[in-house]
Amino acid sequence: MAKIKITQTGSPIRRDKTQRATLVGLGLNKMGRTVEVENTPEVMGQVRKVQHLVSVEA
Repeated sequence: MAKIKITQTGSPIRRDKTQRATLVGLGLNKMGRTVEVENTPEVMGQVRKVQHLVSVEA
């Protein structure tokens, strides 16, 4: 499978608990942190949920 890079660009402060949990599920917990994950429908669903807090690169 293809990999994508996800970088946290926004702060989870004053966000819903589910959005915070989604960031942790993606492996992100600090601003500027980057993770490389497989491009699956499950991961893309998580990214869509917090799209205002992350940036995605192919």
